[in-house]
Amino acid sequence: MIRIVIENLLLFLTPAAIYFAYIYMMRDPKTSGGSETGTPVSEPSLFDGAPYVWLFVLGALLVLVAMVTFADTTGGKPGQRYIPPVIKDGKIIPGRFE
Repeated sequence: MIRIVIENLLLFLTPAAIYFAYIYMMRDPKTSGGSETGTPVSEPSLFDGAPYVWLFVLGALLVLVAMVTFADTTGGKPGQRYIPPVIKDGKIIPGRFE
């Protein structure tokens, strides 16, 4: 169960991670170090002005698409018994419901 939660959390945070990595890599190194006078320059934070609503929507959409894509819609009817796949005479007999 924890694996499913972690996978969905990582899918949800993927758009934000890509955005912040892009913003971090595109910063101008000349303006982020300080000034020539030795006084520190107040550098805007990486998180200032981030489009949080769009990052939330994209993350939620990504999780929803993954859930729909990997949803398991096959299965037997209630009361049916599942017979797992077996090897008989060197051949694989697939699993089935009876």
